[in-house]
Amino acid sequence: LTVWDFIRYAKDKQIPVGPGRGSAAGSLVAYALGITDIDPIRHGLIFERFLNPDRVSMPDIDIDFCYERRDEVIDYVRRKYGQENVAQIITFGTMMAKAVVRDVARVMGFNYQDADRIAKLIPTELNITLEQALKSEPRLKELTETDPRVAKLIETSRALEGLTRHASTHAAGVVISDVPLNEHTPLFKQGDQVTTQYSMGALEKIGLLKMDFLGLKTLTVIHEAIRLIGKRQKKEIKIGEIPFDDPATYELLSRGEAFGVFQLESSGMRDILKKMKPRVFEDIVALLALYRPGPIGSGMVDDFIRRKHNPALIKYDHPDLEPILKETYGVILYQEQVMQIVSKLAGFSLAKADSLRRAIGKKIPEVMEKEKQAFLDGAKKNNVAARVAEKIWNLIEYFAGYGFNKSHSAAYAFVSYQTAYLKANFPVEFITALLTSEKDNTDKIVRHIEESKRLGIDVLPPSVNESYSEFTCLAVKEGEAPSKGTIRFGLSAVKNVGTTAIESILAARKKEGAFRSFFDFTERVDLRVCNRKVLESLIRCGALDCFGHYRSQIMAMLDQALDMGSSLQRDRSIGQLSFIDNLASSDGVKPGMREVPNIPEWPENQLLAYEKELLGFYVSAHPLSRYERVLKTYATASASSLTELADQAEVTLGGILNEIKEITTKKGDRMAFLSLEDLTGSCEIVVFPEAYKAALPILQKDATLFVKGKINLREDSPKVIAGEIMPLAEVQKRLTRVVAVDLMTTGLNLETLTRLRDILASHKGTIPLYLNFKSPNGATVVLTPDESFRVETSEELFRQIEDLVGENAVKIKT
Repeated sequence: LTVWDFIRYAKDKQIPVGPGRGSAAGSLVAYALGITDIDPIRHGLIFERFLNPDRVSMPDIDIDFCYERRDEVIDYVRRKYGQENVAQIITFGTMMAKAVVRDVARVMGFNYQDADRIAKLIPTELNITLEQALKSEPRLKELTETDPRVAKLIETSRALEGLTRHASTHAAGVVISDVPLNEHTPLFKQGDQVTTQYSMGALEKIGLLKMDFLGLKTLTVIHEAIRLIGKRQKKEIKIGEIPFDDPATYELLSRGEAFGVFQLESSGMRDILKKMKPRVFEDIVALLALYRPGPIGSGMVDDFIRRKHNPALIKYDHPDLEPILKETYGVILYQEQVMQIVSKLAGFSLAKADSLRRAIGKKIPEVMEKEKQAFLDGAKKNNVAARVAEKIWNLIEYFAGYGFNKSHSAAYAFVSYQTAYLKANFPVEFITALLTSEKDNTDKIVRHIEESKRLGIDVLPPSVNESYSEFTCLAVKEGEAPSKGTIRFGLSAVKNVGTTAIESILAARKKEGAFRSFFDFTERVDLRVCNRKVLESLIRCGALDCFGHYRSQIMAMLDQALDMGSSLQRDRSIGQLSFIDNLASSDGVKPGMREVPNIPEWPENQLLAYEKELLGFYVSAHPLSRYERVLKTYATASASSLTELADQAEVTLGGILNEIKEITTKKGDRMAFLSLEDLTGSCEIVVFPEAYKAALPILQKDATLFVKGKINLREDSPKVIAGEIMPLAEVQKRLTRVVAVDLMTTGLNLETLTRLRDILASHKGTIPLYLNFKSPNGATVVLTPDESFRVETSEELFRQIEDLVGENAVKIKT
């Protein structure tokens, strides 16, 4: 009832609430009260997984709220139950391996670079200890053995490892009491925040009620997308009532187009989606349970997919298993299925079945043996053959180690489906909401913009006449499909443009409509907050392009516009607006003030550099766009995909050089750390002395480069150890072995062949070129090269060939 109360409050205040999470989704009472939105009967969820007579600890009901408004719900709980009765929970940060090395190194007087280098030798693995790091990382062990100072550092760090370092506030935990909390637990104050001094485990032991108020960004995205759909398409969407058999949603997932879809957007997930091809909601529930290291490593995922596509592979060792395992194609995937099997075949109560599930998870031999005997005895009483019972027990024992809580999987699959439904049916609004939610994460913004382009959705720079503070999608134009459209950057994305300046622009626009000219703009906005720095930023990022002039021209008019606007606003403030001031022309420019300087636009590289500086990324174009074919053909990885590849794997990738940080090694050699940005994000390139010396002439800021190297995943973020670096413009020439031109669709008409011959003649070189076509009898013919069929590869050559014989006709082998 306590949980019901604050969820009811959140819903009344239009604060997005999640459909449920964890085992609470198995509670019919929670569903009936509206705490959860998943029907446990329809989805086969079990109440005893949540609460049963044998469970001695209090059950958790973890609730997801909109991450922007979660604090409103916690404030409500404080008001309802009393400030002294409610507090967030303390959590203690401990000195883990990397952190303790950095702390001790600082105290011992190591410089930052050396401390950082040593700490980064510790593998990035969850809960790794220094002892494990010394065993698994030879370089760290060697340093410890050869450098007395490092040996002392590691020895001291090992003594301190695991000790409490600092206190902070638990991300979600809130404790609620019927009496003032200081009657149960000491309290801790940090700034204005009061927390318990006892941590979560101790609070449970003294009987206090802990609730988890979790902030989930995806709920905010869903809420914003629905608002935008209502505004742009005048459609009211109730997310709790969307159909769960929508073909477009399952088609989108089956194609693996899951960028932005909750829990399904990683490359591994997208690969499994393409193999699985989900067609029902239960497939998504299963996928969330399968995508974990255990099932993936055991081959369980592949087995599941094979059975889904080939029902002949599904076998049941006993007829009673079919209704339990049918939805997972005979695979024991969920903890609830283990509970149902032992209950059905051996007569266990569901409470006892839950105890057995926990025992299997802990794998204590003597407990396992006892539970096994109880299962076999119960199965015998139910007339299950001993051989069959033994086989089923072995299956339970094997699969239960990988079993997942179906209640949690079903609840989160609900959110996954909702986001996939919005993307499949309302892509413009959904991606707009995603962009707003990730406005501070440059790498994710870049990925979402790329996804927008792939979907045929334009993303335009900010505009003082069309943008609001956040990202917005423009109204559907006449004749335009609602799934296509335009997204405008928000003004809050522009560096140096603060909240008060944005409020001034929006207020002026609301009062008198769109700005008619640059001079009209500077007369109507408050120039005390929209000062020179703000205006320069708006000009350079393209927010004033709506006035129809080059950015260079508007910048040249800035002084005149500021003088004119300031003078007018000063006169207005003292009531001295003259008759002449009221004679503004239809475009808002007073007579005699119409001159626009006749100067050319800034070069493209300068325009793009300003966009990058002020927005954090390129919007109107990208310096790498002209190298799209090169990157697609020759690069084996992108900045965003490095984490998905194996450590030490060989990779090639291209991008723009954003930053060069040169250092000198102990031997006096120079090496560097580069920041390389491609169409998906940025990554670090480590260039050791030999490779650095060879590449030095081409390492200039904003240079477009191509890197061959190996991935290093042993540190906090993936890095590429460069073996060779070359200009991106030379990749085609240096790495192409063979070019093939596909003439299968165009056929062999004389005019085409004559023009193709002329194109090849104007690009003579050393790379062999083949022609593929069909002979009159339908056989495929490959025309092999002689001297006249050797070319020098270039983007211009490929463009000319494809303009003549069709898109994607050129195939390249490296």
